[in-house]
Order: sequence, then C-alpha cells, then structure tokens
Amino acid sequence: MSNYKIILSGGGTGGHIYPAISIANELKQRYPNAEFLFVGAKDKMEMEKVPQAGYNIEGLWISGIQRKLTLKNLSFPFKLIASLLRSRKIIKQFKPDVAIGTGGFASGPLLQVATSKGIPSLIQEQNSYPGITNKILSKKANKVCVAYDGLERFFPKDKIVKTGNPVRQDLLSLDNKSIEAKDFFGLKHNKVTLLVLGGSLGARRINELIVKKLDFFHEQNVQIIWQCGKLYYQDYKINGDIKDVQVHAFLNRIDMAYAAADIIISRAGASSVSELCIVGKPVIFIPSPNVAEDHQTKNANAIVEKDGAILIKEADLDVDFENKFKLLNNSKEKQELLSNNIKKLALINATKDIADEVEKLLKSK
Repeated sequence: MSNYKIILSGGGTGGHIYPAISIANELKQRYPNAEFLFVGAKDKMEMEKVPQAGYNIEGLWISGIQRKLTLKNLSFPFKLIASLLRSRKIIKQFKPDVAIGTGGFASGPLLQVATSKGIPSLIQEQNSYPGITNKILSKKANKVCVAYDGLERFFPKDKIVKTGNPVRQDLLSLDNKSIEAKDFFGLKHNKVTLLVLGGSLGARRINELIVKKLDFFHEQNVQIIWQCGKLYYQDYKINGDIKDVQVHAFLNRIDMAYAAADIIISRAGASSVSELCIVGKPVIFIPSPNVAEDHQTKNANAIVEKDGAILIKEADLDVDFENKFKLLNNSKEKQELLSNNIKKLALINATKDIADEVEKLLKSK
C-alpha cells in the first residue's frame, strides 16, 4: 500500500515547522501517492510556510498559556475545547493512517485526538528539555524521536529513539560553496563574514546588540548578513544602508547564508543547533532566556561542553561580547577547533531515521 494518508502538526516557529516539512518531504519521496495534511495554529507562520512548501494545511484556534498572569490566559480553555473539536472533525474527514507531531500549539489537540482514536502516532522532540505538551502526549504516542541523550527522565524509555533533528537537505552540501555564496550576497571576499540569526521571528536583544556594535564590527573588518526577523525589520532596515551591512527580514536562501559565513551568531533553538552542527562553522550562541525551562541554554550547553561553540548569556553581553568576539575573530586556531568539534555532533541522517520510524508504524497497522 502506498496511498497512505499522513497528518502532521507543528508550528508557531520555524523550529517546529521546518522539521515537519522535512519529514513530509522524505515520506513523499518514499510514497509519491501518499496524501498529506498539515494542521497548524491560525495566524501563525505555518499558515504561510506550509503552502509554500506545497502542502495543504488546516488551522486551529489555539495559542499557548502565557507564563505570567494575563487576560489572554482566560481564553485558553475555550481555545483548547474548540481546537479539540476541530481536530476531531479534521481526523474524521481525513482518516489518517499515522499522525506526526513536531511541537507547537496545534500539535497538542491534534495528537491528543489522534491517539484517543488509536491512530499510530509519533512525536519528535527537538529540545534537550521537552515542553509540557510533548510530555503529556508521550504517554499515548507510539514513538518519541529525540535529539539529545538523557530524555528518559521525561519520556517512556521504551518509546525513545535517538534520531536527531530533521534539517533542510540543502545544508548537507555546503562544502566548496563559499565563493558562490559570497557572490550571491554581493559580499567582499577579503572580509570576514558574520551571519546573525535571531530565529525566524527575530530576537530583540540580539538586534539591539548588533546595532550597538556596528562600529566595533567595522573596526574588526567584518561584513554582516543580519536576519533581524520580520517582527523587527521596519525598525532595523535603515541599517542596511551602512557599508558592509545587509539587513534581511528573513533569509529564504539560508543555505547560501551559511555557506557565505565565517562566524555565526545565533539563538539556540533546537533546529538551529542541529543545523549549525551540520554547517560546521564557528558559532556564538546567545540563548533566549524567555523560553520554557530555559531550554535554549541547555541546548547550547550540550555543544559548549564538547568545546564546539561559545555561549554568551544575554545578561553578560555588555561585559563579555566584544572580548569573546575579538578573540574568536582573531584566532584561526580557535575557529578551526570549534568548527571541527561542532561537526562531530551532527546527526545527518535524522530525517531518514524519523521517516523509518513512521514507516514502521504504517506497516504495523
């Protein structure tokens, strides 16, 4: 049987969306006649990115609980009930053979309904510290694909499969593309290229840092590709008029940006960390402190402990950033050490390994 029906849910940020798309692409290669349906949260970026990737998507009226007391939390129970009812209707109409969740607001209701109806399900946990949704879903899911060791503290041990995080396949062939990539962005070949990534939506503190340090970067003979995020583009686009500074809301050719980069500054979301392991460039992680259980710091530390990256906490940026950046920028030996060590942590077959687990579930029906 190859005309399977596969339902996937994941969204809110690129870190949940792109893994789901990568898994769908791999399964589509294996089963060209399969039918795919994504389920996301209305008004979130998956409603744009998933159709761009060629897949249909349904939206749920759902959002997360705010960690501080807010009036928005009063609507959460109503959104949850509405999303569970909508998920039930979607599953009844689509009749999926398997359900896949990659995290985000919408995956909770969708996977909850799927498992209650006995549909084989797999969840993919990207982080070293899982969120509450996946902890709950893991009790009924058939498989839990993870990227880090030690997650049996949170998930049933017999369900865990260490696969790594899915990454875009175009990142697997960046070697020898540096010249082409610098030409693509119109960069100078005799300057160090710094790539700044704050996540798909942007990172306020990183943007503030970069604009404050533009003169410092000029002194360091550095040119910048700066993805400030669509939430901040209007505030920072004027800096693109400065010599050797490019400001982008979003980098559609992230493969070219990675290939052009000599040094990368990045948040430490799970998908970003996995991509950067494969890219193998020297990285300075600036984790977001505004995430559940400070999981970005934990993600970054998993690399830093293996001498594969530098970590600077937001609270330490004013004191530490210039010294740490200067030491890295002026030391080819340090750059090579970080590059070699982070590459050793790459799990390049993650997408295929996850698809293998989905295939097992499909064939067990």
